[in-house]
Amino acid sequence: MSKRMTELSAKVDKNKVYPLDEAIALAKETSKVKFDASVEVHIQTGINPKKSEQQVRTSVILPHGTGKTKTVAAFVSADKEKEAKEAGADFIYGEEEIKKIKDTGKIEFEVAVTTPDMMPKLAIVAKILGPRGLMPNPKTDTVGTDIKKMITELKGGKVTFKNDDTSNIHQAIGKVSFTEAQLKENFLAFMEVLKRAKPIGIKGTFIKNIVISTSMGPGIKTSEI
Repeated sequence: MSKRMTELSAKVDKNKVYPLDEAIALAKETSKVKFDASVEVHIQTGINPKKSEQQVRTSVILPHGTGKTKTVAAFVSADKEKEAKEAGADFIYGEEEIKKIKDTGKIEFEVAVTTPDMMPKLAIVAKILGPRGLMPNPKTDTVGTDIKKMITELKGGKVTFKNDDTSNIHQAIGKVSFTEAQLKENFLAFMEVLKRAKPIGIKGTFIKNIVISTSMGPGIKTSEI
């Protein structure tokens, strides 16, 4: 561990569960990198990641966004192109562009939306988009008839999150430059949606552990109080 990290870690009691306000303040205090670091929440859940019915995958609109605007692609038919462009889509893709993705595997966007009629046409690139978490999905509100609404929400701070192979969930809730109040509001919005996404079949504790950290900063255990 570097000298810097040793000094920062010394400020955090690893055995203590900090009240939320204190944890957020400490996360900001222990971020000493030269860039505006992300503030992240890491959740240890009690799900069994090998069971499909216990997977957690949903989306949340963070009141203050994440501090980073995502690059949005809209896969739409010709009659929806103008609507998608006016809503702020960075890329407008039709059947020709879908074929290009299939041939080249090149991806220039971070999230994609589409209409139900385009989903069958996206099937040919499912193996490219799926593993990267980029395939539009009704569960994450990225498939629908209201293209404008989907794009506007994504540009305004809507994010999708899911569990990884070790039952954990990781989500950025802002930047160190955010105020403590903004980070708290984003955290609470995220936790509210996460709790609602609790799988029906799970036994025991759903949310086991909550840690807040910044990019290259120490982990701080917290509760929601």
